[in-house]
Amino acid sequence: MRGFLRVTAPSALLLFTFSGAFATPRPSPADDRGSIVITFKDGHHQSFAVAEIARIDFKAPSVVVYRDGHQEKVSAADIARIEFETSEITSMTPSRAHFIGKWEVGEGGAGGGSRFYITLEADGDARKTIGAAHGTWTLVEGEARITWDDGWKDEIRKVGTTHEKRAYEPGKSFDDEPSNVTPARNTQPKPI
Repeated sequence: MRGFLRVTAPSALLLFTFSGAFATPRPSPADDRGSIVITFKDGHHQSFAVAEIARIDFKAPSVVVYRDGHQEKVSAADIARIEFETSEITSMTPSRAHFIGKWEVGEGGAGGGSRFYITLEADGDARKTIGAAHGTWTLVEGEARITWDDGWKDEIRKVGTTHEKRAYEPGKSFDDEPSNVTPARNTQPKPI
């Protein structure tokens, strides 16, 4: 058993360190629904909110150190496995990073098959290759909402395994019926 812990404990610690280096900052712990679930050999489970954990020490006795400074002892000898969980809502709702990049979208209306590009930047700026070239965007309920300088609005949303662009003419809001709906495709997709 000790040999197993000597191999798995450093690996788990490396995994925590590595995943933390590439984690995207979250606005607040309340928005992060991820958790780590530790299953003990006797079958009971213990959950820890990922947003609250600063580190886990795998030395006897193992300690979970929270960001607020308090600590909780966990017997490493009793751990059967450690699982990482996210809620269905979190995993189903695209993040802001999901929309960053260059999107090929349809123009809609009489243009039929006409295509153009919308580029969404990390800083909230947006550009397009037709009409008013500048706008700003924000993430609202898992959808990229873009407001263009000429009064048009576009919304890029995930629909099943694909995306669509909904356009709203000047004077309409995102709550109105869209003026047109066309397919959207990120030409620079990034892994999740």
